[in-house]
Amino acid sequence: MTSMADLKTRPRKTVDDYMKLPEGTLAELIDGEILMSPSPTSRHQIVVGRMYEALSQFVHPRGLGQVLLSPLDVHLPSGDVVEPDLIYISSERRNILQDWIRGAPDLLIEIVSPYNIERDRLVKRELYARNSVNEYWIVDPTEKSVEVLMLSGGRYAPGGYFKKGDVLRSPILPDLSLQMTGLFEPPQPE
Repeated sequence: MTSMADLKTRPRKTVDDYMKLPEGTLAELIDGEILMSPSPTSRHQIVVGRMYEALSQFVHPRGLGQVLLSPLDVHLPSGDVVEPDLIYISSERRNILQDWIRGAPDLLIEIVSPYNIERDRLVKRELYARNSVNEYWIVDPTEKSVEVLMLSGGRYAPGGYFKKGDVLRSPILPDLSLQMTGLFEPPQPE
């Protein structure tokens, strides 16, 4: 077991350390620690796919910006590197879309993993607020819910909690009407 003394004296990992990981490694650099993740479950990927499709069909035809899927490194201003499940960058901020994303996107979406609940709900919430990500969605496939958080005064404030039957609204995408029905349902056999 790692003691607090070990954690305090262990050298902090850097972006250079992170970039030396083999391509395709599921990991993030948060607060000087490289945090590994198992590959996502099929349920997780189904929800990611459905959300990507819905957001892309709204954003792209209107020329509002770019919707991107993980794996794609987001190099935050704090020096942390994360791989959120979905990323929205408005057209006005497209300059942060480079080899990787370099800066704070307008919206980050995390599908809660049963292996990383605390990281998605607490650690990333604080990290994204600290890095001025305007909106953060926490999607919970177990609860079949989406919590929308809006940045206000350097902290996240509730922007809505949506479940089956609701229509999700987004403060940064005000005309978006995302139907929650069907988002979490298992795929039907053909």
